[in-house]
Amino acid sequence: MYLNLRNKTVFITGASSGIGAAAAEIFSVEGANVVVSYGSNIEGAGQTAAKVRANKRSAWLCRMDVRDPGSVKAAIQALPPEIPGLDALVLCAGLSLHTAFAEITPEEWQHVLDVNLNGAFYVLQAATPLLRDGSAVVLVSSVSAQTGVAHQAHYAAAKAGLVNLGKSAARALAPRIRVNCVTPGLTMTPMGQETIAALEPDYAKNKMLLQRYATPEEIAKVIVFLASPATSYMTGATVDVNGGRDLR
Repeated sequence: MYLNLRNKTVFITGASSGIGAAAAEIFSVEGANVVVSYGSNIEGAGQTAAKVRANKRSAWLCRMDVRDPGSVKAAIQALPPEIPGLDALVLCAGLSLHTAFAEITPEEWQHVLDVNLNGAFYVLQAATPLLRDGSAVVLVSSVSAQTGVAHQAHYAAAKAGLVNLGKSAARALAPRIRVNCVTPGLTMTPMGQETIAALEPDYAKNKMLLQRYATPEEIAKVIVFLASPATSYMTGATVDVNGGRDLR
């Protein structure tokens, strides 16, 4: 299938590692130029940008603290003039902490929501004026949004919020901009591997129909598809990519 992404410009948060980095590389393979947004992992962001450029596409680094709306606004305003507009926005920045329900402090609760939910809103709001007519937004949520997690109540709550942020934004930005959400299952990213390490050894075999964890590339391919003109009649949807962990 031809995704019609050649010479498009895509902005990706959380692009220094994991799913965001994998998406950046696949976008570049499909011909898109990529704004690699990151928080503190400049080494990872540089590696992502190098992979984009290796595919003969342009890459720009954009550092921001998604928790801080002032930082987000300043970073968006500081984008170079050769980026006159965006064709896709992928909101992939995330933070996962493992804390028993009774032990989550108000500070930790707020920190996790700030990164996973508030940050997505701040970036989406700030970037909307740059999104061209017919552009697409993809929010990266989690299967946790649908199942809940006893030792990650803040993370699951934030990711559930992303699903409805996506639906609300789809209504608010239609018909000019499409907004969809992806809910990945456990994925072999640095963050995902921390979660996997805390599970029983046979978790994938016992809980998932496909009996394995996802690779970042498997999730990223769905993100790229949703961000492309190939899904031009799709908005307000949530796409589950969880290996059969949760069936709805």
